Amino acid sequence: MMDVDYGRVIYLVLLLVAVGSWVLVQNRQSLGKTVQQLAIWAFIFLGAIAGYGLWDDIRSTVRPQQSVIANTGQIEVPRSTDGHYYLTLDVNDAPITFLIDTGATDVVLNADDARKAGIDPDSLAYLGRANTANGEVRTASVWLDSVSLGAITDNNIRVWVNQGELDQSLLGMSYLQRWSSIEIRNGSLLLTR
Repeated sequence: MMDVDYGRVIYLVLLLVAVGSWVLVQNRQSLGKTVQQLAIWAFIFLGAIAGYGLWDDIRSTVRPQQSVIANTGQIEVPRSTDGHYYLTLDVNDAPITFLIDTGATDVVLNADDARKAGIDPDSLAYLGRANTANGEVRTASVWLDSVSLGAITDNNIRVWVNQGELDQSLLGMSYLQRWSSIEIRNGSLLLTR
């Protein structure tokens, strides 16, 4: 059973009655206007509750996610609000979001995403070097057991782990060339196997 503090409930009811009575007495000349304003505030409150309850549906409509079109072997990736294309792949069974970068030669993981994929970036030998817009960075080559996108799975994929600062892992041409076509149509990137 619930333990109810009846003294507190009575206090709150009396306080509500007192405030409500004061509002009615102060606005007795324009009672219709007061009721109208209370109704507006009630609708605003209900709208806020409905918006909060439906936020996941609203967010998926405003910011659409990638979709797999199984019967055609296509993946449709909508353009993000920042103008880039992002694709979520299961890397060693861990979902990792990549920035699609056709200017990058290879797939590059940042340290956080490498950890998600079961790779310890602190134990890697950073022997490679890569030239980026921010200068030269050190990289380590690793092999991934699996990379999956929907029903499509690739095994033994070579990627690079970046030792420097990298906000977003990059999906470069070494992975994208596995697709038979890459096209941009109506604001979406279409990958076809």
